[in-house]
Amino acid sequence: MSGNKQRHRWNFYRWNGKVMAGGALTGLVNGLLGSGGGMVAVPVLEKSGLDVKQAHSGSLAVILPLSVMSAAMYLHGGRVALADVWSYLPAGLAGAFCGAKLMGRISPRLLHRIFGGFAIWAGVNLLMR
Repeated sequence: MSGNKQRHRWNFYRWNGKVMAGGALTGLVNGLLGSGGGMVAVPVLEKSGLDVKQAHSGSLAVILPLSVMSAAMYLHGGRVALADVWSYLPAGLAGAFCGAKLMGRISPRLLHRIFGGFAIWAGVNLLMR
Protein backbone atom coordinates (compact mmCIF):
# COMPACT_ATOMS: atom_id res chain seq x y z
CA MET A 1 0.00 0.00 0.00
CA SER A 2 1.44 3.39 -0.96
CA GLY A 3 2.11 6.07 1.62
CA ASN A 4 -0.58 8.29 0.13
CA LYS A 5 -3.17 5.51 0.42
CA GLN A 6 -2.13 4.80 4.03
CA ARG A 7 -2.37 8.49 4.93
CA HIS A 8 -5.78 8.70 3.25
CA ARG A 9 -7.12 5.71 5.18
CA TRP A 10 -5.79 7.01 8.48
CA ASN A 11 -7.42 10.40 7.92
CA PHE A 12 -10.67 8.73 6.92
CA TYR A 13 -10.87 6.51 10.01
CA ARG A 14 -9.83 9.19 12.45
CA TRP A 15 -12.61 9.90 14.93
CA ASN A 16 -13.44 13.57 15.08
CA GLY A 17 -16.50 15.75 15.57
CA LYS A 18 -17.27 16.07 11.86
CA VAL A 19 -17.13 12.31 11.27
CA MET A 20 -19.27 11.61 14.32
CA ALA A 21 -21.81 14.29 13.36
CA GLY A 22 -21.97 12.95 9.80
CA GLY A 23 -22.52 9.42 11.09
CA ALA A 24 -25.19 10.52 13.55
CA LEU A 25 -27.02 12.53 10.89
CA THR A 26 -26.79 9.62 8.44
CA GLY A 27 -28.26 7.23 11.03
CA LEU A 28 -31.00 9.67 12.04
CA VAL A 29 -32.10 10.31 8.45
CA ASN A 30 -31.88 6.60 7.65
CA GLY A 31 -34.08 5.70 10.60
CA LEU A 32 -36.62 8.41 9.84
CA LEU A 33 -36.83 7.98 6.08
CA GLY A 34 -35.99 4.32 5.53
CA SER A 35 -32.52 4.19 3.92
CA GLY A 36 -32.56 7.90 3.09
CA GLY A 37 -29.31 8.14 5.01
CA GLY A 38 -27.43 7.48 1.78
CA MET A 39 -28.38 10.98 0.67
CA VAL A 40 -26.39 12.24 3.65
CA ALA A 41 -23.65 9.59 3.65
CA VAL A 42 -22.48 10.17 0.07
CA PRO A 43 -21.62 13.88 0.51
CA VAL A 44 -20.11 13.21 3.96
CA LEU A 45 -17.88 10.47 2.55
CA GLU A 46 -16.85 12.67 -0.37
CA LYS A 47 -15.88 15.46 2.04
CA SER A 48 -13.84 12.87 3.95
CA GLY A 49 -11.66 12.43 0.87
CA LEU A 50 -13.25 9.55 -1.03
CA ASP A 51 -13.84 9.88 -4.76
CA VAL A 52 -17.38 9.74 -6.11
CA LYS A 53 -17.55 6.01 -6.75
CA GLN A 54 -15.88 5.15 -3.43
CA ALA A 55 -18.35 7.44 -1.64
CA HIS A 56 -21.35 5.74 -3.25
CA SER A 57 -19.94 2.29 -2.51
CA GLY A 58 -18.98 3.28 1.02
CA SER A 59 -22.44 4.71 1.57
CA LEU A 60 -23.93 1.29 0.89
CA ALA A 61 -21.55 -0.29 3.38
CA VAL A 62 -22.64 2.28 5.98
CA ILE A 63 -26.34 2.05 5.17
CA LEU A 64 -26.57 -1.75 5.34
CA PRO A 65 -26.07 -2.07 9.11
CA LEU A 66 -28.13 1.07 9.73
CA SER A 67 -30.98 -0.33 7.63
CA VAL A 68 -30.80 -3.68 9.41
CA MET A 69 -31.01 -1.87 12.77
CA SER A 70 -33.95 0.28 11.64
CA ALA A 71 -35.77 -2.69 10.13
CA ALA A 72 -35.28 -4.74 13.31
CA MET A 73 -36.70 -1.91 15.40
CA TYR A 74 -39.67 -1.46 13.04
CA LEU A 75 -40.35 -5.21 13.06
CA HIS A 76 -40.02 -5.41 16.85
CA GLY A 77 -42.32 -2.40 17.26
CA GLY A 78 -44.96 -3.96 15.04
CA ARG A 79 -44.82 -1.12 12.49
CA VAL A 80 -44.11 -3.48 9.59
CA ALA A 81 -44.54 -7.17 8.84
CA LEU A 82 -42.20 -9.18 6.62
CA ALA A 83 -45.22 -10.43 4.66
CA ASP A 84 -45.89 -6.83 3.57
CA VAL A 85 -42.46 -6.37 1.99
CA TRP A 86 -41.39 -9.88 0.98
CA SER A 87 -42.64 -9.54 -2.61
CA TYR A 88 -40.35 -6.51 -3.19
CA LEU A 89 -37.13 -8.27 -2.20
CA PRO A 90 -36.35 -10.36 -5.32
CA ALA A 91 -36.73 -7.42 -7.72
CA GLY A 92 -34.95 -5.12 -5.28
CA LEU A 93 -31.98 -7.49 -5.02
CA ALA A 94 -31.84 -7.80 -8.82
CA GLY A 95 -31.93 -4.01 -9.16
CA ALA A 96 -29.17 -3.61 -6.57
CA PHE A 97 -27.00 -6.13 -8.42
CA CYS A 98 -27.53 -4.36 -11.77
CA GLY A 99 -26.92 -0.94 -10.24
CA ALA A 100 -23.66 -2.05 -8.63
CA LYS A 101 -22.47 -3.54 -11.94
CA LEU A 102 -23.54 -0.44 -13.88
CA MET A 103 -21.79 1.98 -11.51
CA GLY A 104 -18.41 0.65 -12.62
CA ARG A 105 -19.19 1.78 -16.16
CA ILE A 106 -20.59 5.24 -15.40
CA SER A 107 -18.42 8.34 -15.30
CA PRO A 108 -18.20 10.18 -11.95
CA ARG A 109 -19.82 13.24 -13.54
CA LEU A 110 -22.81 11.23 -14.78
CA LEU A 111 -23.06 9.51 -11.40
CA HIS A 112 -23.25 12.93 -9.70
CA ARG A 113 -25.98 13.99 -12.12
CA ILE A 114 -27.99 10.81 -11.57
CA PHE A 115 -27.64 11.16 -7.80
CA GLY A 116 -28.62 14.84 -7.91
CA GLY A 117 -31.54 14.18 -10.25
CA PHE A 118 -32.83 11.44 -8.00
CA ALA A 119 -32.48 13.70 -4.94
CA ILE A 120 -34.46 16.45 -6.69
CA TRP A 121 -37.12 13.98 -7.89
CA ALA A 122 -37.46 12.51 -4.38
CA GLY A 123 -37.69 15.97 -2.80
CA VAL A 124 -40.34 17.20 -5.24
CA ASN A 125 -42.27 13.96 -4.87
CA LEU A 126 -42.31 14.32 -1.09
CA LEU A 127 -43.30 17.99 -1.22
CA MET A 128 -46.22 17.26 -3.55
CA ARG A 129 -47.82 14.76 -1.17
